[in-house]
Amino acid sequence: MRRIGISLCALVGALFVLLGLGASAGWAQDEQGFKGVLENKDADDEPVAGVTLTVYDANDSEVGTAESADDGTWEILVPEPGEYRVELDESTLPDDLVVRTGRNSTDLLRVDAGAVRNALFPLGSSLNEPDNSSGDTEGSQSPEEEKCIVDEETGEEICGGGSGFARWGNVIYNGLHFGLIIGLAAVGLSLVYGTMGLTNFAHGELVTFGGAMAYIVNVSFGVPVVWAMPAAVILGGLFGWLQDRFFWGQLRRRGTGLVTMMIISIGFALILRYMTNYTMGPNTERFNEYVSQTSIDFVLFQATPKKLIIDAVAIAAVIIVGLVLMYTRIGKAIRAVADNPSLAGASGIDVDRVIRWVWTAGGALAALAGAALTLDRGVKFDMGMQLLLLIFAAVILGGLGTAFGAILGALLIGVFTQVSTMWIEPQLKYVGGLAVLIVVLLIRPQGILGRRERIG
Repeated sequence: MRRIGISLCALVGALFVLLGLGASAGWAQDEQGFKGVLENKDADDEPVAGVTLTVYDANDSEVGTAESADDGTWEILVPEPGEYRVELDESTLPDDLVVRTGRNSTDLLRVDAGAVRNALFPLGSSLNEPDNSSGDTEGSQSPEEEKCIVDEETGEEICGGGSGFARWGNVIYNGLHFGLIIGLAAVGLSLVYGTMGLTNFAHGELVTFGGAMAYIVNVSFGVPVVWAMPAAVILGGLFGWLQDRFFWGQLRRRGTGLVTMMIISIGFALILRYMTNYTMGPNTERFNEYVSQTSIDFVLFQATPKKLIIDAVAIAAVIIVGLVLMYTRIGKAIRAVADNPSLAGASGIDVDRVIRWVWTAGGALAALAGAALTLDRGVKFDMGMQLLLLIFAAVILGGLGTAFGAILGALLIGVFTQVSTMWIEPQLKYVGGLAVLIVVLLIRPQGILGRRERIG
Protein backbone atom coordinates (compact mmCIF):
# COMPACT_ATOMS: atom_id res chain seq x y z
CA MET A 1 0.00 0.00 0.00
CA ARG A 2 2.93 2.29 0.68
CA ARG A 3 4.18 1.89 -2.89
CA ILE A 4 0.74 2.78 -4.21
CA GLY A 5 0.67 5.93 -2.11
CA ILE A 6 4.13 6.92 -3.34
CA SER A 7 3.06 6.27 -6.94
CA LEU A 8 -0.03 8.44 -6.55
CA CYS A 9 2.01 11.27 -5.04
CA ALA A 10 4.50 11.02 -7.92
CA LEU A 11 1.72 11.24 -10.51
CA VAL A 12 0.08 14.20 -8.82
CA GLY A 13 3.44 15.91 -8.36
CA ALA A 14 4.30 15.52 -12.05
CA LEU A 15 0.97 17.04 -13.05
CA PHE A 16 1.47 19.85 -10.55
CA VAL A 17 4.81 20.73 -12.16
CA LEU A 18 3.35 20.65 -15.68
CA LEU A 19 0.39 22.81 -14.74
CA GLY A 20 2.58 25.13 -12.73
CA LEU A 21 4.39 26.09 -15.92
CA GLY A 22 1.20 27.73 -17.10
CA ALA A 23 0.24 29.39 -13.84
CA SER A 24 2.03 32.61 -14.77
CA ALA A 25 -0.15 32.91 -17.86
CA GLY A 26 -3.35 33.24 -15.83
CA TRP A 27 -4.74 36.07 -13.73
CA ALA A 28 -4.46 36.34 -9.97
CA GLN A 29 -7.41 34.68 -8.25
CA ASP A 30 -8.41 37.93 -6.45
CA GLU A 31 -8.60 40.00 -9.67
CA GLN A 32 -11.45 40.36 -12.14
CA GLY A 33 -11.94 42.17 -15.39
CA PHE A 34 -11.99 41.87 -19.18
CA LYS A 35 -9.56 40.81 -21.87
CA GLY A 36 -9.54 40.15 -25.58
CA VAL A 37 -7.59 40.07 -28.83
CA LEU A 38 -8.00 42.54 -31.69
CA GLU A 39 -7.36 40.95 -35.09
CA ASN A 40 -7.97 41.92 -38.70
CA LYS A 41 -10.25 39.18 -40.03
CA ASP A 42 -9.60 40.24 -43.61
CA ALA A 43 -5.82 39.80 -43.24
CA ASP A 44 -5.46 36.28 -41.81
CA ASP A 45 -6.10 37.41 -38.23
CA GLU A 46 -3.28 39.94 -38.22
CA PRO A 47 -3.00 41.58 -34.75
CA VAL A 48 -4.11 45.21 -34.46
CA ALA A 49 -2.10 47.33 -32.00
CA GLY A 50 -2.66 50.75 -30.45
CA VAL A 51 -6.47 50.60 -30.24
CA THR A 52 -8.01 52.14 -27.11
CA LEU A 53 -10.63 50.25 -25.12
CA THR A 54 -12.49 51.56 -22.08
CA VAL A 55 -14.60 49.84 -19.43
CA TYR A 56 -17.64 51.64 -17.97
CA ASP A 57 -19.78 50.59 -15.04
CA ALA A 58 -23.61 50.43 -14.99
CA ASN A 59 -23.73 54.20 -14.33
CA ASP A 60 -21.55 54.94 -17.38
CA SER A 61 -18.64 56.01 -15.19
CA GLU A 62 -15.21 55.16 -16.58
CA VAL A 63 -13.52 52.32 -14.68
CA GLY A 64 -10.37 51.66 -16.68
CA THR A 65 -8.76 51.95 -20.10
CA ALA A 66 -6.06 50.15 -22.08
CA GLU A 67 -4.46 49.96 -25.51
CA SER A 68 -4.05 46.76 -27.49
CA ALA A 69 -0.47 45.47 -27.49
CA ASP A 70 1.64 44.52 -30.51
CA ASP A 71 0.08 41.04 -30.51
CA GLY A 72 -3.43 42.54 -30.37
CA THR A 73 -4.09 41.50 -26.77
CA TRP A 74 -5.51 43.80 -24.10
CA GLU A 75 -6.80 43.48 -20.56
CA ILE A 76 -8.52 45.80 -18.10
CA LEU A 77 -9.07 45.13 -14.40
CA VAL A 78 -12.22 46.20 -12.59
CA PRO A 79 -12.20 46.98 -8.85
CA GLU A 80 -15.10 44.74 -7.81
CA PRO A 81 -17.65 42.27 -9.17
CA GLY A 82 -20.57 43.84 -10.99
CA GLU A 83 -21.97 44.76 -14.40
CA TYR A 84 -19.78 46.58 -16.88
CA ARG A 85 -19.60 47.32 -20.59
CA VAL A 86 -16.54 47.58 -22.83
CA GLU A 87 -16.29 50.26 -25.51
CA LEU A 88 -13.79 50.40 -28.36
CA ASP A 89 -12.69 53.87 -29.48
CA GLU A 90 -13.18 53.70 -33.26
CA SER A 91 -11.13 56.88 -33.75
CA THR A 92 -8.01 54.91 -32.72
CA LEU A 93 -8.56 52.20 -35.35
CA PRO A 94 -6.35 52.20 -38.47
CA ASP A 95 -8.02 54.11 -41.31
CA ASP A 96 -8.94 50.98 -43.26
CA LEU A 97 -10.52 49.03 -40.38
CA VAL A 98 -13.98 49.01 -38.78
CA VAL A 99 -15.75 46.75 -36.29
CA ARG A 100 -17.34 44.13 -38.51
CA THR A 101 -20.43 43.71 -36.33
CA GLY A 102 -21.18 47.43 -36.47
CA ARG A 103 -21.10 47.67 -32.67
CA ASN A 104 -18.20 49.29 -30.85
CA SER A 105 -19.65 48.63 -27.39
CA THR A 106 -20.82 45.50 -25.60
CA ASP A 107 -23.97 45.19 -23.56
CA LEU A 108 -23.66 45.20 -19.78
CA LEU A 109 -21.73 42.06 -18.85
CA ARG A 110 -21.66 40.49 -15.40
CA VAL A 111 -18.18 39.98 -13.91
CA ASP A 112 -17.91 37.71 -10.87
CA ALA A 113 -15.19 37.82 -8.23
CA GLY A 114 -11.89 36.45 -9.52
CA ALA A 115 -13.28 35.97 -13.04
CA VAL A 116 -12.26 37.38 -16.41
CA ARG A 117 -14.58 37.80 -19.37
CA ASN A 118 -13.72 38.01 -23.03
CA ALA A 119 -14.93 41.09 -24.91
CA LEU A 120 -14.60 40.48 -28.62
CA PHE A 121 -14.50 43.07 -31.39
CA PRO A 122 -13.81 41.41 -34.77
CA LEU A 123 -12.21 43.91 -37.14
CA GLY A 124 -12.17 44.10 -40.92
CA SER A 125 -12.14 46.42 -43.89
CA SER A 126 -15.95 46.69 -44.01
CA LEU A 127 -19.14 45.67 -42.23
CA ASN A 128 -20.47 42.19 -42.93
CA GLU A 129 -23.96 43.60 -43.32
CA PRO A 130 -25.31 47.15 -43.52
CA ASP A 131 -26.06 48.60 -40.11
CA ASN A 132 -29.75 48.83 -39.35
CA SER A 133 -29.95 52.37 -37.97
CA SER A 134 -33.71 52.71 -38.16
CA GLY A 135 -34.19 51.23 -34.73
CA ASP A 136 -36.32 48.34 -36.01
CA THR A 137 -36.72 45.37 -33.71
CA GLU A 138 -35.15 42.04 -34.47
CA GLY A 139 -38.48 40.65 -35.56
CA SER A 140 -38.79 43.25 -38.34
CA GLN A 141 -35.44 42.41 -39.90
CA SER A 142 -35.03 39.95 -42.73
CA PRO A 143 -32.24 37.37 -42.40
CA GLU A 144 -30.19 39.28 -44.96
CA GLU A 145 -30.41 42.49 -42.90
CA GLU A 146 -29.26 41.01 -39.62
CA LYS A 147 -25.85 42.05 -38.40
CA CYS A 148 -23.22 39.63 -37.24
CA ILE A 149 -23.31 38.47 -33.63
CA VAL A 150 -20.27 37.47 -31.59
CA ASP A 151 -20.85 34.51 -29.28
CA GLU A 152 -19.35 35.52 -25.91
CA GLU A 153 -18.71 31.88 -24.94
CA THR A 154 -17.04 30.57 -28.08
CA GLY A 155 -15.82 33.76 -29.73
CA GLU A 156 -17.59 32.90 -33.00
CA GLU A 157 -18.84 35.61 -35.32
CA ILE A 158 -22.19 34.42 -36.71
CA CYS A 159 -23.78 36.40 -39.52
CA GLY A 160 -27.32 36.16 -40.83
CA GLY A 161 -29.14 32.88 -40.32
CA GLY A 162 -32.25 34.50 -38.93
CA SER A 163 -34.83 32.16 -40.48
CA GLY A 164 -36.28 29.25 -38.55
CA PHE A 165 -34.86 26.79 -41.09
CA ALA A 166 -31.35 28.21 -40.70
CA ARG A 167 -31.63 28.15 -36.90
CA TRP A 168 -32.56 24.46 -36.98
CA GLY A 169 -29.61 23.71 -39.26
CA ASN A 170 -27.20 25.53 -36.94
CA VAL A 171 -28.61 23.83 -33.85
CA ILE A 172 -28.30 20.34 -35.35
CA TYR A 173 -24.80 21.01 -36.65
CA ASN A 174 -23.66 22.38 -33.29
CA GLY A 175 -25.13 19.29 -31.64
CA LEU A 176 -23.21 16.95 -33.93
CA HIS A 177 -20.04 19.00 -33.36
CA PHE A 178 -20.47 18.86 -29.58
CA GLY A 179 -21.32 15.17 -29.80
CA LEU A 180 -18.07 14.40 -31.62
CA ILE A 181 -16.08 16.05 -28.82
CA ILE A 182 -18.00 14.12 -26.16
CA GLY A 183 -17.54 10.96 -28.22
CA LEU A 184 -13.75 11.24 -28.22
CA ALA A 185 -13.74 11.19 -24.42
CA ALA A 186 -16.53 8.60 -24.20
CA VAL A 187 -14.62 6.07 -26.33
CA GLY A 188 -11.69 6.09 -23.90
CA LEU A 189 -13.97 5.73 -20.88
CA SER A 190 -15.87 2.89 -22.56
CA LEU A 191 -12.68 1.01 -23.43
CA VAL A 192 -11.39 1.28 -19.85
CA TYR A 193 -14.69 -0.01 -18.52
CA GLY A 194 -14.81 -2.79 -21.11
CA THR A 195 -11.32 -4.14 -20.39
CA MET A 196 -11.00 -3.39 -16.69
CA GLY A 197 -14.57 -3.00 -15.43
CA LEU A 198 -13.66 0.30 -13.74
CA THR A 199 -16.12 3.20 -13.64
CA ASN A 200 -13.51 5.96 -13.71
CA PHE A 201 -14.84 9.21 -12.26
CA ALA A 202 -11.48 10.86 -12.90
CA HIS A 203 -11.90 10.57 -16.68
CA GLY A 204 -13.30 14.09 -16.92
CA GLU A 205 -10.07 15.42 -15.45
CA LEU A 206 -8.18 13.82 -18.35
CA VAL A 207 -10.25 16.08 -20.61
CA THR A 208 -9.22 19.09 -18.51
CA PHE A 209 -5.61 17.86 -18.61
CA GLY A 210 -5.62 17.89 -22.41
CA GLY A 211 -7.02 21.41 -22.56
CA ALA A 212 -4.61 22.67 -19.91
CA MET A 213 -1.59 21.13 -21.63
CA ALA A 214 -2.57 22.59 -25.01
CA TYR A 215 -3.05 26.01 -23.41
CA ILE A 216 0.30 25.86 -21.58
CA VAL A 217 2.23 24.76 -24.68
CA ASN A 218 0.61 27.52 -26.74
CA VAL A 219 0.67 30.41 -24.26
CA SER A 220 3.63 29.71 -21.97
CA PHE A 221 5.98 28.30 -24.62
CA GLY A 222 4.70 30.24 -27.63
CA VAL A 223 4.07 27.13 -29.73
CA PRO A 224 1.40 27.59 -32.44
CA VAL A 225 -1.95 25.94 -31.74
CA VAL A 226 -1.50 23.62 -34.71
CA TRP A 227 1.42 22.00 -32.83
CA ALA A 228 0.20 22.60 -29.28
CA MET A 229 -2.83 20.36 -29.75
CA PRO A 230 -0.86 17.28 -30.94
CA ALA A 231 1.57 17.89 -28.08
CA ALA A 232 -1.36 17.82 -25.65
CA VAL A 233 -2.57 14.53 -27.12
CA ILE A 234 0.88 12.98 -26.66
CA LEU A 235 1.07 14.25 -23.07
CA GLY A 236 -2.44 12.94 -22.42
CA GLY A 237 -1.49 9.49 -23.68
CA LEU A 238 1.67 9.57 -21.55
CA PHE A 239 -0.35 10.59 -18.50
CA GLY A 240 -2.76 7.70 -19.11
CA TRP A 241 0.15 5.26 -19.42
CA LEU A 242 1.74 6.56 -16.20
CA GLN A 243 -1.54 6.23 -14.33
CA ASP A 244 -1.85 2.55 -15.12
CA ARG A 245 1.86 1.82 -14.78
CA PHE A 246 2.31 3.33 -11.34
CA PHE A 247 -1.18 3.49 -9.85
CA TRP A 248 -4.13 1.58 -11.29
CA GLY A 249 -1.95 -1.35 -12.32
CA GLN A 250 -0.62 -1.60 -8.76
CA LEU A 251 -4.15 -1.63 -7.36
CA ARG A 252 -5.21 -4.23 -9.91
CA ARG A 253 -2.37 -6.59 -9.09
CA ARG A 254 -3.17 -6.29 -5.38
CA GLY A 255 -6.70 -7.46 -6.06
CA THR A 256 -8.38 -4.19 -5.09
CA GLY A 257 -12.15 -4.40 -5.65
CA LEU A 258 -13.81 -2.40 -8.40
CA VAL A 259 -16.05 -0.52 -5.97
CA THR A 260 -12.99 0.53 -3.95
CA MET A 261 -11.20 1.62 -7.12
CA MET A 262 -14.24 3.62 -8.22
CA ILE A 263 -14.23 5.49 -4.90
CA ILE A 264 -10.49 6.08 -5.27
CA SER A 265 -11.13 7.54 -8.74
CA ILE A 266 -13.51 10.09 -7.20
CA GLY A 267 -10.80 11.21 -4.77
CA PHE A 268 -8.21 11.27 -7.55
CA ALA A 269 -10.55 13.46 -9.63
CA LEU A 270 -10.94 15.94 -6.78
CA ILE A 271 -7.16 16.13 -6.31
CA LEU A 272 -6.55 16.83 -10.01
CA ARG A 273 -9.42 19.30 -10.30
CA TYR A 274 -8.54 21.55 -7.42
CA MET A 275 -4.83 21.34 -8.09
CA THR A 276 -5.58 22.67 -11.57
CA ASN A 277 -7.71 25.39 -9.99
CA TYR A 278 -4.84 26.32 -7.66
CA THR A 279 -2.21 26.50 -10.38
CA MET A 280 -4.21 27.99 -13.28
CA GLY A 281 -6.87 29.94 -11.39
CA PRO A 282 -10.67 29.84 -11.74
CA ASN A 283 -10.91 31.80 -14.99
CA THR A 284 -11.57 30.58 -18.49
CA GLU A 285 -8.35 30.91 -20.48
CA ARG A 286 -8.04 30.92 -24.26
CA PHE A 287 -5.36 30.25 -26.83
CA ASN A 288 -3.34 33.10 -28.30
CA GLU A 289 -4.76 32.24 -31.74
CA TYR A 290 -8.16 31.60 -33.32
CA VAL A 291 -10.11 33.24 -30.48
CA SER A 292 -12.66 34.78 -32.83
CA GLN A 293 -13.51 33.62 -36.33
CA THR A 294 -16.14 34.50 -38.89
CA SER A 295 -18.58 31.72 -39.72
CA ILE A 296 -18.75 30.26 -43.22
CA ASP A 297 -22.27 30.02 -44.63
CA PHE A 298 -23.09 26.54 -45.97
CA VAL A 299 -26.77 27.44 -46.57
CA LEU A 300 -28.06 24.69 -44.27
CA PHE A 301 -25.81 25.79 -41.40
CA GLN A 302 -22.91 28.05 -40.48
CA ALA A 303 -19.57 26.98 -39.02
CA THR A 304 -16.22 28.57 -38.29
CA PRO A 305 -13.07 27.09 -39.88
CA LYS A 306 -11.79 25.87 -36.51
CA LYS A 307 -15.01 23.92 -35.93
CA LEU A 308 -14.72 22.24 -39.31
CA ILE A 309 -11.12 21.28 -38.59
CA ILE A 310 -12.09 19.87 -35.18
CA ASP A 311 -14.85 17.85 -36.84
CA ALA A 312 -12.46 16.44 -39.43
CA VAL A 313 -9.87 15.50 -36.80
CA ALA A 314 -12.50 13.93 -34.53
CA ILE A 315 -13.99 11.86 -37.37
CA ALA A 316 -10.50 10.73 -38.43
CA ALA A 317 -9.69 9.74 -34.83
CA VAL A 318 -12.91 7.74 -34.53
CA ILE A 319 -12.25 5.96 -37.83
CA ILE A 320 -8.68 5.12 -36.77
CA VAL A 321 -9.89 3.73 -33.43
CA GLY A 322 -12.47 1.60 -35.24
CA LEU A 323 -9.94 0.23 -37.71
CA VAL A 324 -7.49 -0.54 -34.93
CA LEU A 325 -10.14 -2.39 -32.91
CA MET A 326 -11.38 -4.39 -35.88
CA TYR A 327 -8.29 -5.24 -37.90
CA THR A 328 -5.11 -5.05 -35.81
CA ARG A 329 -3.62 -7.54 -33.38
CA ILE A 330 -3.80 -5.15 -30.43
CA GLY A 331 -7.42 -4.36 -31.33
CA LYS A 332 -8.37 -8.02 -31.35
CA ALA A 333 -6.56 -8.46 -28.03
CA ILE A 334 -8.53 -5.55 -26.56
CA ARG A 335 -11.80 -7.12 -27.68
CA ALA A 336 -10.74 -10.49 -26.28
CA VAL A 337 -9.89 -8.99 -22.89
CA ALA A 338 -13.19 -7.10 -22.88
CA ASP A 339 -15.11 -10.32 -23.59
CA ASN A 340 -13.33 -12.56 -21.07
CA PRO A 341 -10.08 -11.47 -19.36
CA SER A 342 -9.41 -14.88 -17.83
CA LEU A 343 -9.83 -16.73 -21.13
CA ALA A 344 -7.74 -14.09 -22.91
CA GLY A 345 -4.95 -14.55 -20.36
CA ALA A 346 -5.12 -18.33 -20.72
CA SER A 347 -4.80 -17.90 -24.49
CA GLY A 348 -1.43 -16.18 -24.08
CA ILE A 349 -2.58 -12.54 -24.18
CA ASP A 350 -0.75 -10.23 -21.79
CA VAL A 351 -3.85 -8.72 -20.12
CA ASP A 352 -1.92 -6.08 -18.14
CA ARG A 353 -0.17 -4.88 -21.28
CA VAL A 354 -3.47 -4.64 -23.16
CA ILE A 355 -5.08 -2.64 -20.35
CA ARG A 356 -2.07 -0.31 -20.31
CA TRP A 357 -2.50 0.32 -24.02
CA VAL A 358 -6.17 1.08 -23.38
CA TRP A 359 -5.28 3.60 -20.66
CA THR A 360 -2.80 5.24 -23.05
CA ALA A 361 -5.35 5.47 -25.85
CA GLY A 362 -8.05 6.64 -23.44
CA GLY A 363 -5.81 9.39 -22.09
CA ALA A 364 -4.87 10.52 -25.60
CA LEU A 365 -8.50 10.62 -26.79
CA ALA A 366 -9.63 12.50 -23.69
CA ALA A 367 -6.78 14.99 -24.17
CA LEU A 368 -7.81 15.47 -27.80
CA ALA A 369 -11.37 16.18 -26.63
CA GLY A 370 -10.05 18.69 -24.08
CA ALA A 371 -7.82 20.44 -26.61
CA ALA A 372 -10.71 20.64 -29.08
CA LEU A 373 -13.02 22.04 -26.42
CA THR A 374 -10.36 24.61 -25.46
CA LEU A 375 -10.10 25.74 -29.08
CA ASP A 376 -13.89 26.10 -29.05
CA ARG A 377 -14.61 27.60 -25.63
CA GLY A 378 -11.37 28.00 -23.68
CA VAL A 379 -10.05 25.93 -20.78
CA LYS A 380 -11.31 26.06 -17.21
CA PHE A 381 -10.37 23.92 -14.21
CA ASP A 382 -13.83 22.34 -13.94
CA MET A 383 -14.69 21.84 -17.61
CA GLY A 384 -14.05 18.09 -17.39
CA MET A 385 -16.38 17.79 -14.41
CA GLN A 386 -19.11 19.60 -16.36
CA LEU A 387 -18.75 17.13 -19.23
CA LEU A 388 -18.39 13.99 -17.09
CA LEU A 389 -22.12 13.33 -16.70
CA LEU A 390 -22.64 13.70 -20.46
CA ILE A 391 -19.71 11.35 -21.12
CA PHE A 392 -21.21 8.75 -18.80
CA ALA A 393 -24.60 9.27 -20.44
CA ALA A 394 -23.09 8.68 -23.89
CA VAL A 395 -21.38 5.45 -22.75
CA ILE A 396 -24.51 4.11 -21.07
CA LEU A 397 -26.80 5.16 -23.92
CA GLY A 398 -24.61 3.50 -26.53
CA GLY A 399 -24.00 0.38 -24.45
CA LEU A 400 -21.45 -0.18 -21.70
CA GLY A 401 -18.05 -1.31 -22.95
CA THR A 402 -18.73 -0.72 -26.66
CA ALA A 403 -16.59 1.88 -28.41
CA PHE A 404 -18.95 2.33 -31.36
CA GLY A 405 -21.91 2.59 -29.02
CA ALA A 406 -20.14 5.40 -27.13
CA ILE A 407 -19.80 7.41 -30.35
CA LEU A 408 -23.44 6.87 -31.31
CA GLY A 409 -24.59 7.75 -27.81
CA ALA A 410 -22.45 10.89 -27.78
CA LEU A 411 -23.88 12.11 -31.10
CA LEU A 412 -27.43 11.60 -29.84
CA ILE A 413 -26.67 13.35 -26.55
CA GLY A 414 -25.00 16.25 -28.39
CA VAL A 415 -27.89 16.77 -30.81
CA PHE A 416 -30.65 16.55 -28.22
CA THR A 417 -28.67 18.82 -25.87
CA GLN A 418 -28.51 21.56 -28.50
CA VAL A 419 -32.01 21.02 -29.92
CA SER A 420 -33.49 21.42 -26.44
CA THR A 421 -32.34 25.07 -26.45
CA MET A 422 -35.10 25.76 -28.99
CA TRP A 423 -37.62 25.42 -26.15
CA ILE A 424 -35.75 25.78 -22.85
CA GLU A 425 -33.13 28.14 -21.44
CA PRO A 426 -29.54 27.38 -22.55
CA GLN A 427 -28.55 26.94 -18.89
CA LEU A 428 -30.84 23.89 -18.80
CA LYS A 429 -29.78 22.41 -22.13
CA TYR A 430 -28.07 19.33 -20.61
CA VAL A 431 -31.49 18.26 -19.32
CA GLY A 432 -32.54 17.40 -22.88
CA GLY A 433 -29.65 15.00 -23.40
CA LEU A 434 -30.18 13.28 -20.06
CA ALA A 435 -33.92 12.99 -20.74
CA VAL A 436 -33.11 11.05 -23.92
CA LEU A 437 -30.90 8.74 -21.86
CA ILE A 438 -33.75 7.96 -19.46
CA VAL A 439 -36.27 7.32 -22.25
CA VAL A 440 -33.96 5.01 -24.20
CA LEU A 441 -32.95 3.01 -21.13
CA LEU A 442 -36.61 2.50 -20.21
CA ILE A 443 -37.09 0.89 -23.62
CA ARG A 444 -33.69 -0.80 -24.02
CA PRO A 445 -31.86 -1.12 -20.66
CA GLN A 446 -28.64 -2.47 -22.23
CA GLY A 447 -28.22 0.61 -24.41
CA ILE A 448 -28.46 0.96 -28.17
CA LEU A 449 -25.56 -1.36 -29.10
CA GLY A 450 -25.18 -3.15 -25.75
CA ARG A 451 -25.84 -6.86 -25.34
CA ARG A 452 -28.72 -8.10 -23.22
CA GLU A 453 -27.38 -9.86 -20.11
CA ARG A 454 -29.07 -12.47 -18.05
CA ILE A 455 -29.36 -11.65 -14.35
CA GLY A 456 -29.64 -14.43 -11.74
